[in-house]
Amino acid sequence: MFGKSRAEALDRLVYCSRARVDTASLQVISELLGVSQRNNARDGLTGALAVNDGWFLQVIEGPAPAIDALLRRLADDPRHAELEVLSRRPVSGRLFRDWSMVAARITPEVGPQLHRLIDECRTSPEAAVDALLRIVAGRKANIETAVS
Repeated sequence: MFGKSRAEALDRLVYCSRARVDTASLQVISELLGVSQRNNARDGLTGALAVNDGWFLQVIEGPAPAIDALLRRLADDPRHAELEVLSRRPVSGRLFRDWSMVAARITPEVGPQLHRLIDECRTSPEAAVDALLRIVAGRKANIETAVS
C-alpha cells in the first residue's frame, strides 16, 4: 500500500555470458542491439551492453517481471552461453533511463579493463555498473557535442 507493488518496483540486473556469435562483427552486434532495443522499449527495460573478446556484460534495469522474462529469453537464446547472473537487486531509480539499450564501445585500450572487470564483477557487480555508466556517459557527451 505504501510502497511500489512488485510489478512497479525496479530491479537492476548485472550478468555476463559467453558469446556464441562473432563479437568482432559490427553487423552481428548491430542486429543484436536492434532486437534488444525493440524488446527493451516494449518491456520497459533500460541498460547498457558491453561486448568484448567473446563476452557480453550487461546492466539492465526495469520492472521485476520484465527482467524475469528477459532472463528466460536469454537462457534460450543461442547467442549466449554460460549465462551468469552477477547481481540482481531492487533499486529506487534508473541509472540508464535514457537508453533502451546502448552498446558501450570497447576500444583496444579498454578491452583488457573490461576483461578484468568481468572477472572482478563476480565479487563486485557494482563495479560493472559504475564502469558501464562511465563509458555510456562519455558516449552521451560525444553525441551531444556532435549534435551541437
